[in-house]
Amino acid sequence: MTHDQTPIALDAAVIASADRALDEIRRAREAVAGVIFGQEEVVEQALVTLLAGGHGLLVGVPGLAKTKLVETLGKVLGLDTKRVQFTPDLLPADILGSEVLEEGADKSRSFRFIQGPIFTQLLMADEINRASPRTQSALLQAMQEYHVSVAGHSHDLPRPFHVLATQNPLEQEGTYPLPEAQLDRFLLQIDVVYPDRESERRILLETTGERQASPRQALTSDELQSVQRLVRRLPVGEKIVDAILDLVRAARPGEGDPKIAPYLSWGAGPRAAQALMLATRARALVNGRLAPSIDDVAALAAPVLRHRMALTFAARRDMTIESLISKLIERLD
Repeated sequence: MTHDQTPIALDAAVIASADRALDEIRRAREAVAGVIFGQEEVVEQALVTLLAGGHGLLVGVPGLAKTKLVETLGKVLGLDTKRVQFTPDLLPADILGSEVLEEGADKSRSFRFIQGPIFTQLLMADEINRASPRTQSALLQAMQEYHVSVAGHSHDLPRPFHVLATQNPLEQEGTYPLPEAQLDRFLLQIDVVYPDRESERRILLETTGERQASPRQALTSDELQSVQRLVRRLPVGEKIVDAILDLVRAARPGEGDPKIAPYLSWGAGPRAAQALMLATRARALVNGRLAPSIDDVAALAAPVLRHRMALTFAARRDMTIESLISKLIERLD
């Protein structure tokens, strides 16, 4: 795979901002590593999601520290964090809030809006697929437009605002699959896998003693927003833009790669290209660089595309989405 990219001139203001950001990101990674052992790729993708200003879907079996990771990121990045445990009987008002009728001292009556847990900077939507479609849809407007509408009134959400949702891929009884429209709102789908042996050994030693490590704050929410603005200012070479377009357009039925398109019932839309553009910039910063490379595109292709593509019924017997994405990545060579 080609690692070279055309040098791009950066102005002094961007370089100064980047130097500060690189130091802040380094501190954040060190703080997270003190609590979350191993899972370097998962931590990197979660940081990329937040630095790019997006939302993330963490998919993994129980016990892999998905909830712990979200709590840690909230503390390390200085974000106000709230958790909602999604259940089948959860209602939209339980997330958004509701208006209540109050009676004043003069016997006058008026409605007052009581904010729900969505009014936070980092919302942990735990086991999001356990809520009904009606409740899941309550997040759609918030994740895209950063405000919610209740009783005909619009209420702005705090900034920054991020949703990190968790999902168990094994247990499907009593769950409601996320609709494609909501899946597309997630910048990345982050697959959380089992830790390696050395990491699991450290987990055993560090978490079963009298004292346990607790996360320390490394950034403020204002500093995080500054980094998010910097991500959008980082330059992207034409070669990278073309690679992103080629990759995303190939992942579509009909017009895509003729070796892949026939196996897809639906594929990646323009939002996937936008997500990949932002995520590659953020990953470059996380890895100490000021411009993305082809390697960044390849590394983030699966997290960006895996929840934005679906196989046809006939294709499910012989292949997986991951194998198709691997074929798309080969096109980048």
